[in-house]
Amino acid sequence: MKRTAGSELCVGLLVATALIGLAGCKVGPNYKAPQTAAPGSWTSGMTGGLSGTAADTNLLARWWTVFKDPTLSELIERARAGNLDLKQAEARVREARAQRGIAKAALFPTVGANASASRVTASKESGNGATSDLYAAGFDASWELDLFGGKRRSLEAATASWQASVESMNDVMVSLLAEVALNYVEVRSDQALLSITESNLTSRSETYDLTRWRHEAGLTTQLDEEQAKASLEQVRAQIPTLRTSLEQAKYRLAVLLGQPPGSLKELLAEAKAVPVAPADVAVGVPAEALRRRPDVRSAERKLAAQTAEIGVAEAARYPSFSLLGSIGVESLGFANLYSASARAAQGAAKAAWTLFDGGSIRQNIKLQTAMQEEALSFYESTVLGALQDVENGLVAYANEQGRRDSLAVAVQSSQNAFELAREQYSSGLVGFQTVLDTQQSLLSAQDQLAISEAKVTSNLISLYKALGGGWTPLASPDKAVKQTASR
Repeated sequence: MKRTAGSELCVGLLVATALIGLAGCKVGPNYKAPQTAAPGSWTSGMTGGLSGTAADTNLLARWWTVFKDPTLSELIERARAGNLDLKQAEARVREARAQRGIAKAALFPTVGANASASRVTASKESGNGATSDLYAAGFDASWELDLFGGKRRSLEAATASWQASVESMNDVMVSLLAEVALNYVEVRSDQALLSITESNLTSRSETYDLTRWRHEAGLTTQLDEEQAKASLEQVRAQIPTLRTSLEQAKYRLAVLLGQPPGSLKELLAEAKAVPVAPADVAVGVPAEALRRRPDVRSAERKLAAQTAEIGVAEAARYPSFSLLGSIGVESLGFANLYSASARAAQGAAKAAWTLFDGGSIRQNIKLQTAMQEEALSFYESTVLGALQDVENGLVAYANEQGRRDSLAVAVQSSQNAFELAREQYSSGLVGFQTVLDTQQSLLSAQDQLAISEAKVTSNLISLYKALGGGWTPLASPDKAVKQTASR
């Protein structure tokens, strides 16, 4: 029975359809997200305004607004727009998205076009010396069928890697905003310490003048005057160190904003109080924190990507099948190039199978499996680290508030003691050493109180960071990149 071109085409289509039907197979393990057993509640007690009620997602996304500090809010927004680390993270997301596009493109046929024109003159020694022309044009196509799912596993890995890069970008955002706030608190803390030191410098200058007058009047000794002068200069010596710390904190802030050091001089020139923490802070339960933490989400996506890589390695054990074809026209004369007789076509099927490679494929499967086990351990370690971060933040925030309250009482008592000592020294009832001791105690208590007040705010910032605050979860990685780029 004679086979026509139409029947051959039908047979070819049937074979191709059968092969494509086999493409539903995917070797390698199917990914299942690890089931993490999170504690039902936090170990640390809910004191100091903390509560285990569900955290407000919108509030966590913009946690810095709870401090009601316009300058802090401005710095945060400028950091989101200009920070260079964040821009690098955004570029890495675009890189991963492009890699995913490459992996997806491998699932489709490759089609190309070609055209050529040539003239050949034969040798008279080996031929008749005739000259002939050849004109050709057409399309070529090739398609490697994904029978065992290697390419689809590769797409799974690329997709998960892309999603992991988005979560890593979010993690950069969380850390960035916390660093901006912490450095801002340091600026305000240094300004407060500088103000306290300058106030104490004035007080000690008055004490020195009092001692000098009493010495000139013969009411005290040279020793008291020298001690008063030494005390005065010791306080004066602290001022340059505080100013250095203050300026360096401003420089760090500017760099975090993607700006040259010194660019925030005018904005931060006026001394202001450290932002005050709100009275109540809802932290939710551990499971909520784990779902929100970008580093945990990133680690889970990396685990998914590595699981898919096992399937890619497994697929190399099986044969590969490709369909090849071309259609076009060929003619010895350009005028006849598009005539019916110039039509040409070719079709082929190709199979390839690695029969011996010295165990390379088998070892690659072992390699990818070990890397998947490593990714799983990394995910579990990240989960434990996240829980530890929150627990540390809870206990530090609650306990520092108790320390601050005690220091506030200590400052008031130290102030009263110093005023009494100076009055009694003026009356000759106590020695000058008592004045020095109470004055030094007052300065120390004031410094510790200012540091503790800043620490309470810093601890709350660290707690918000530990809870994964500072970003908004979105369903699409593309939306996350666009949202970040628009800020």
